[in-house]
Amino acid sequence: MLSKALVCLCLVGTLVACSKPATEEKKSETTAALSLGQEDVLVLDALEHGSGPVITGSVQPERRADLRAEVSAVVLRVFKENGDTVRQGDLLVSLDDAVLRDNLSSAEEGSRAAGQSFDSADRQYQRQKSLQAQGMVSMQALEESEVRRNTAQSEWVAAKARVAAARQQLDRTLVRAPFDGMVSARKVSAGDTAQIGKELVQIIDPASMRFEGMVSSDQMHVLKPGQRVSFRINGVEGQTATGKIRRIDASANPVTRQVSVLVDFTGDARPPIVGLYAEGLVETQTAPALMLPESALVREGDKVSAWVLDGQTVRKQALELGARDARLGRWVVRSGLKNGDRVVRSPGSNLKDGQAFTLRSEKSGS
Repeated sequence: MLSKALVCLCLVGTLVACSKPATEEKKSETTAALSLGQEDVLVLDALEHGSGPVITGSVQPERRADLRAEVSAVVLRVFKENGDTVRQGDLLVSLDDAVLRDNLSSAEEGSRAAGQSFDSADRQYQRQKSLQAQGMVSMQALEESEVRRNTAQSEWVAAKARVAAARQQLDRTLVRAPFDGMVSARKVSAGDTAQIGKELVQIIDPASMRFEGMVSSDQMHVLKPGQRVSFRINGVEGQTATGKIRRIDASANPVTRQVSVLVDFTGDARPPIVGLYAEGLVETQTAPALMLPESALVREGDKVSAWVLDGQTVRKQALELGARDARLGRWVVRSGLKNGDRVVRSPGSNLKDGQAFTLRSEKSGS
């Protein structure tokens, strides 16, 4: 009986000893502090929230040239690459001109022969004219000589026109920049066969960038030229572009029922790349509001919350959101937060309510 009691006591001690490290490990995991840096914390501050019609569209240059082949020839060399800056008159593409150069030489020889024929016919006419005045030739002979002179003159004029056309065709084998700008698209390489009309190079003027957007037709009553527009451009992070409405189309798209709006840039944010998508807002009125980026929000069905730094722990705070500011890409916070609250900028899925945290730096940026 006593030996059985000793065995039971040993088993209990062994179980307690075995379970102690697991319990301490679990406790250690529960109490592990979250380490945050200043880049992980967002300090709320009131921002200007604009309200008005939303514009969606893309950035396009006002000055753009699609240079196409005007003669059929093989591409010899392409002198510029995508993104290269060019000056007006710079050589961009050269095409094989061997055949056209021969055509020009032939046309010049024909013009020279036609000129000699005209000179001969003109001298003959002048001689006949002098003889007819002396009564030595008939009027009919003079008229026939004049006809030959006029025919030779017409042939000479036509030959000179063929020379001009051949020289123009030869000049078209050298494709040059029509204005100062940059190469936005190179469409051919050396060795390609360029048929007439084939696109070779596209040139744009970065200084002429503008925003071409569309607005819902039911918002047209609040739009007018000169209104300020703020918008975000995909690919240009951290900058908010500004502009003013230059023109509003008088007709709506028959399919989408949207109206095209042309906006000129007014700030320093001028993207150098064509075709970037942009979303903006016509600022008919603005008001201060607390706003959060999408990355700071935790969505669970219809519920929205954020992780707030409360004392030395993180706390999950339910929020009520308002409209999304298209200019800043942030959501207006109607309730749940106040000015100066600190929020985790991009919370992970492993955060726990009441979890302790440590800041690697007390400085936090918004």
